[in-house]
Amino acid sequence: MANVKDFSVEEKLIAVLTLQKIDSKIDEIQTLKGELPIEVKDLEDEIEGLQTRINNIDAEIESINKFITAQTDAKKEAQALIKKYEKQQDNVKNNREFEAINKEMEMQELEVKLNDKHIKDASFEQKERDAQKAKTQEKINELQEALTVKKAELEKIIAETEKEEKQLATKSNGAKEKVDARLLTAYERIRRSYKNGLAVVPIMRDSCGGCFNIIPPQRQSEIRQRKKIIVCEHCGRVVVDTDLNDQVKLGK
Repeated sequence: MANVKDFSVEEKLIAVLTLQKIDSKIDEIQTLKGELPIEVKDLEDEIEGLQTRINNIDAEIESINKFITAQTDAKKEAQALIKKYEKQQDNVKNNREFEAINKEMEMQELEVKLNDKHIKDASFEQKERDAQKAKTQEKINELQEALTVKKAELEKIIAETEKEEKQLATKSNGAKEKVDARLLTAYERIRRSYKNGLAVVPIMRDSCGGCFNIIPPQRQSEIRQRKKIIVCEHCGRVVVDTDLNDQVKLGK
């Protein structure tokens, strides 16, 4: 095969136009998928974030439960001391001992009340965390349902287009080998510049097929001669004549 540099301008135009048509077909498949890949990824990320929140809530609930257990044990100890002091009161020898024991009992009674308050507050906090967890889990379930639907839609499209997409990708790589290196660099740069990915366009109704600005008759004549690569002075796309555009087919 001749070196790409030895190709005529017309052959170079055919090569880059062929590449454009292959890549445009790949773009059509991506458009068919639409925002589904992004939507699936966003849903997966959101579910992962919510699951992390549940894990954090579980850790908080576990910490609260340990605190409640500790306060409950402390309350039992205080109650046991109160009973002990009550028995000691029966054996006191003087008022001083009675008052000392009574003071200790009052302190333990205050401890019991404080424990009860801590347990009550912690139990309320625990209920709040349980409610947060339930609400978060409900949201995860909703998102999981949506994710299942989106994934099914995406998998169906992938199943229908995967074979064709692979074939087109192979064709695209093959077509790139036939395009002049400088022209290929310009082609890829222009494709990245426009959402529709069109870097090579035909003349359409005396206008550029990319930006639709009018192309002067003299410029159109030069494009039809295919003696040099001509770009639109408005959008920078490579412009080819309608006949050449119609001649180049993707094939099978």
